[in-house]
Parts: sequence; structure tokens; C-alpha cells
Amino acid sequence: MSVVAGKRPVRKRRLSTTAIVYLVLAAVVVLSAILVTAAGKPFFTAGNLAAVLTLMSILGFVAIGQTLVILAGSLDLSVPYVVSTASIVGAGIMAQGTAGIVPGILAALLVCGAIGVVNGLIVTKLKVHGFIATLGVGLIISGWLGTSFQGSFGSAPPEFRLIGATLVAGIPLSTLLMLACAALASLLLHRTRLGHHLYAVGGSATIARLSGVRTQVPVVVAHALCSMLAGLAGLLLLSRTSVGSPTIGSQGGYDLMSIAAVVLGGTLLSGGVGSVLGTIGGVAIFAVLDNVMSVLEVNPFLKDFIRGAVIVLAVALYAWRSIQRRPPRFLARKGGDR
Repeated sequence: MSVVAGKRPVRKRRLSTTAIVYLVLAAVVVLSAILVTAAGKPFFTAGNLAAVLTLMSILGFVAIGQTLVILAGSLDLSVPYVVSTASIVGAGIMAQGTAGIVPGILAALLVCGAIGVVNGLIVTKLKVHGFIATLGVGLIISGWLGTSFQGSFGSAPPEFRLIGATLVAGIPLSTLLMLACAALASLLLHRTRLGHHLYAVGGSATIARLSGVRTQVPVVVAHALCSMLAGLAGLLLLSRTSVGSPTIGSQGGYDLMSIAAVVLGGTLLSGGVGSVLGTIGGVAIFAVLDNVMSVLEVNPFLKDFIRGAVIVLAVALYAWRSIQRRPPRFLARKGGDR
């Protein structure tokens, strides 16, 4: 940084974390297209692109909710079991036919929302860390599902199954619904008082409290919304499988995958920094990678290795950028305090 007499120091503009995420996404798409083409298979086809977008939709719903919770300084490991619960509740009510579609959707979302509220109250009232609180609630739900349901349960009418099979201008309807939820979540974060409070509480609950923010409300609301979005993912899975399943959420590993997508999207696990837009970019990266690895028939263990490597590299890059952004005076002082 050079200083000219009478002028302010000129600072280089840095790319935002979200911009980096989408640059990485573009690079992943190009590399994937090259690998798939080299294997003698097409990548940019309507069917394959629809498959990528379909992969995005379910993880996207869960990751959007996870973003809200992590921004508030908490965490939610109960989401896979909430996904399964929504699938079971919706399928059970929809088994009566078309008349059960709306009641099934509402009941599933209400049950999931109630689970989220319980998670939030345990975190805020009992002062239990979100990791432990939601893990405990998730295990309770898992035990209930395992003892109460064996195999598939209920069924979804043909009209409801259209949600998982309908394309609008070549784009899956489920993806459009997920993007609509992402837009609403982004508006909530950036255009409402609740969203600002979420960032404040995640940044520092103590400072937020001293500033007059009711710190418990944003955390409870974030957990409730997270569970309801996981419920939407469960209903979407129901529309594709046509039956409820007590294990469909845990089989997808949506707890760790959603957290990974959020982190890959640039949201800090400590809370207070991040965006839904970045999370969608992280979800898209995982969707493209999973699609390519499936097309190339990559070993499942190698899939996990590649996912883990991508996450570690992304977090290392963000950590390096945060160090570079620190004021020189702070760095000098830190180096002198030995």
C-alpha cells in the first residue's frame, strides 16, 4: 500500500467470499464438463442439467435453514430426522387421497416447526449448545421413528407426486421452489429487523444484548425456520418416492452435508457472517461434483475424499483471507506480544 502526499492510501479491492464461491463453481463446471466429455459422455444436456438441479433442491432446502441457524451462532444436527418425520407425517395423512394433500403438507410443517421451537428453547432457556441440544432431539426422534415404523409408511397421491416430476422451461419445479425459499430467506436477513438481529446475535450475543436486542427470539425463530425448511425437503422426497420412510433423511446425510454446503458458501461456523446466496453456491458445487462422480462411476469412498478436500481447501482459503484483512497494526502488535 503506497501513500501519496495529500491523498488517502489506495486499497486494493478484494473479491467477496460469495464471488469466490461462484468463481469456484464456474471452475468446477468447466472441469466437470472436460472430464465427462473425455469419458465419452455429454455433460451439457437437458437431462443432465435437470439432474444437477434436482440434486440441488433437497440439499438446498436444508442448507438454507442451516444457514439461518449458523448465522445465529447455533447449529442443527436434527435435520435428517426432521426430514424423515415430514415424510412420515405427510404420507400418513395423504394416504386418504387428493383431499389429504393440503392437510398433509400443513401437518408436516407444523410438526417440524414444533421440533424447531423445542430445539431453540433448549438452546436459549436451558443454555445447552446447539450441537448437543439438536443431537439429543435428533436421537429422540430417531428412536421414535425406528420403534414406530418399519419400512415404508403411507402413500402420496399422483397429484402430489407431480411436484417432484414437473419441469418448468426445463428447470425442475422443486428447484424453483427452493430458489424462491432462498430469496425469501435472503430478504428476511437483509430487509427485516429479525434478520439484522440474527447477524447481531451470531456476531456477539453479549453486545447484542447490551444493544437492546432480545437475543433468545432470533435463535428460536431460526431453529423453527430451519426445521420447517427441512420439512419441505422431506415433503419433496415424499413426492419422488411416493411413500414415507423413517430413514430417508439419515440415508441422505443432510446434517453434515448441509453444514458443509453452508461453510463452503462462506458462512462462519461461529456465526454472524455469511449469506444465503453463498450457501446456494456451495450447494451447487456439491451437486455438480456428485453428478459428475455418479456419471463417471467414482468409488463412494473417493467421493467422500473429494468432498472433504473441497471443504478443507475452502475453509483454509477463507481463513487466509481473514488474516490478510486484519489491520497491519494489529498484526504487528500480535507479533510483538511474545
